[in-house]
Amino acid sequence: MVYIVAIPCEKFVKEVSVVYFVATPIGNLKDISLRALEVLRSADVIFCEDTRHSLRLLNAYEIKKPLVACHKFNERAAAEKIISAAGENKEVAIISDAGMPVISDPGGQVCAQLKEAGVPYTVVPGANAALSALVLSAMPSERFAFLGFLPDKQGERRRLLESYKDLGLTLIFHAAPQDVDRYIADMLAVFGDRPACAVREITKLHEEAVHFNLKDGLEGEKRGEYVLVIGGAEEKENALCALSETEHIKYYLERGLDKKEAIKRAAKDRGVTKSELYKFGLEL
Repeated sequence: MVYIVAIPCEKFVKEVSVVYFVATPIGNLKDISLRALEVLRSADVIFCEDTRHSLRLLNAYEIKKPLVACHKFNERAAAEKIISAAGENKEVAIISDAGMPVISDPGGQVCAQLKEAGVPYTVVPGANAALSALVLSAMPSERFAFLGFLPDKQGERRRLLESYKDLGLTLIFHAAPQDVDRYIADMLAVFGDRPACAVREITKLHEEAVHFNLKDGLEGEKRGEYVLVIGGAEEKENALCALSETEHIKYYLERGLDKKEAIKRAAKDRGVTKSELYKFGLEL
């Protein structure tokens, strides 16, 4: 696909190819879409996180293309090469070792530089470890937050966890095997005890989802990359409900609400209808 766009710092309009961010399997090599294979086969060059790792996937589908490294240590320089290649009307595909580039993988800096340069890009979706783990965990999935890898330093890690401890929704983290135990220890310290599930080897022969409570920790030797799925905070009882009905309404009146709105707020807090509190409002 070719777009006609204006490239900054140039005084003419030229043809620029669309850059493709392509999701790859997270374990089972068969979990790749037909469209992803089509894009990889038509690419003039493929930028990848680890050329040796990517060769395994490409060789499995007899795809032979020039590979260029694009990892967290050279991402800015790689982005410049990608922009240059797209400007030469070359088809460019970007992949990471597994799953979707950018999501807990290199690629975010590339997106920013492509946007700034006016180079169009798109996504070829596919396998995702976090969403797969959420399904395997059987934890509440109506609302959830994906937090990826936590900071290396314990102080920063705990501060980040503190900012999410009151969320009443499922939390999803990525964890390297050597980090699993300390992640769990810090989660227990910040969150208190909660139900959790450790998911690993997703889509592979030894796929497993182990349920446990944070206070008990995760037993056994840690191998492979993990996704930790943690239960959300329990809903706290509204402290205002400890007041009498009249005091509850008065609380909102003292904060500038009119009587109608004060009754409405108090009713919502207490889980009752406005009509049930109307008589208490008459006393004020």
